[in-house]
Parts: sequence; structure tokens; C-alpha cells
Amino acid sequence: MKMKWLFYALLCVPLLGCRPEPKSIDFGEDQGVYCKMTIADPRYGAELVTDKGKVYKFDAVECMINFLQEEASAEREYAYVLAIAADTPGELHPVEEMYFLRSPEMPSPMGADLTGFSTREAAEAAREEHGGEILSWEEVKAYVRQRESI
Repeated sequence: MKMKWLFYALLCVPLLGCRPEPKSIDFGEDQGVYCKMTIADPRYGAELVTDKGKVYKFDAVECMINFLQEEASAEREYAYVLAIAADTPGELHPVEEMYFLRSPEMPSPMGADLTGFSTREAAEAAREEHGGEILSWEEVKAYVRQRESI
């Protein structure tokens, strides 16, 4: 009986240490779960990781927002809500810590003209060069939802 208990205890220990983790986007290979397009530009992309570890990848933040809106009834919990910052290509950052530039001179893959930046300074520098408006994550979500309802 002791041996059986020990076996099950040892089997469960690795499971307790497992935490959901983001996965890097494989550009040119991975497809966006929402639009099914290949994620190609390392300046754009987004990722959701559920509390259970399922990873959803997107080619643009607007796809991720649309996915979140459509999946709201599923009441999933997300361990990570991430996006790529153009000033750090290929790197995922928590969206709440990012700044987004909405500028037609920087078209995003799905046409919402939204580009993420890791710092306010980087977003300001891009705005000086390309024009546009700097938005917070909450403002980006509102903009995409309003844009999609037209």
C-alpha cells in the first residue's frame, strides 16, 4: 500500500509544478487562430495563454481582441495576454504594460493600423515619425470593438 501511495505521489509532483507559459511565435510557420493567416511580420503578433496552458496565437492584436470578444461566453481565464512590440520584434509583452500607435502610416496585418510598443518613449518616437494617436490597451480594445461594429 505504501509503495502504491508513493508511486502516485511521485506521479503528481511534476504536475503541481507545471504552470502555463507563453510560447514564442514561429514566424512564417504559425497561423493565427482567429483569421488562419500565417504570422509573418515579427513586429506584429499576439498570444493568449489560458490558466490550463492552452496557447492561442494571433497575427495582430485586433484578431486577439475579436477572439476574446467572441469567446467571452466561454468564461476562460487567461494566465497571459501578450502582444509583440514593434521596437522589440518577436518579443511578447503583457498588453497592459504596452502603448499602441494607431497610424495609417504603420498598417497592421489585419488593417486596424495598430502597432504595439514596449515603452511610451518608443511609441512617441514612432508617432513623431508616422503621425497618429497613442492608445492604452483599454483604448485599443474599445477602438477595435467600435470598428468591428460598423
